[in-house]
Amino acid sequence: MSSKSIPSLKLFGRYSFGDVEVRDISLKQYISLKPVLVPWSGGRHEHKKFGKAEVNIVERLVNKLMRPGKMGGKKAKAINIVKAAFRIIELETGKNPIQLLVYAIENAGPCEDVTTIAYGGAAYTVSVDVSPLRRIDVALKNIVEGAKNRARNNRMSIEEALAQEIILAAKNDLGSYAINKRIEIERIALASR
Repeated sequence: MSSKSIPSLKLFGRYSFGDVEVRDISLKQYISLKPVLVPWSGGRHEHKKFGKAEVNIVERLVNKLMRPGKMGGKKAKAINIVKAAFRIIELETGKNPIQLLVYAIENAGPCEDVTTIAYGGAAYTVSVDVSPLRRIDVALKNIVEGAKNRARNNRMSIEEALAQEIILAAKNDLGSYAINKRIEIERIALASR
């Protein structure tokens, strides 16, 4: 059997990982674009240091959707939400939704944050650089949080809200919750330099 007869794996049978590029070189090794059919690894990365860097980026988005509460532990439901959101993104933009997700993460990840340091009983906030892995985590968390807020406040489904949040974040639009959070975090960090 030759290698040409094996079709490349596409996410949900539709979206190719082959043409997706990561523009930000600091995030390149932490955004995994390993081809998968369904984003479900079964937590094989769990006991390995920095193991989540090897988890497909779409699966990390799915995992962020499963926050405690209504969606806690319902991975199949979260996968269906992402699948529907990707279909909406494809219909609205005509582009590969995986590529737009990568652009959204690059734009929504804060480069600076603040931490508290105590010197002799007094606590000071100090500006620090954010590691690439944390930038991705914060970006995904804010994208999902923005989608949930948008769906809660409007008569919009979570799928439509997630699609809209990813599209706005990919365009670096201020209408995106994740972009506003990044700007706010970096503004506070700038003030505490």
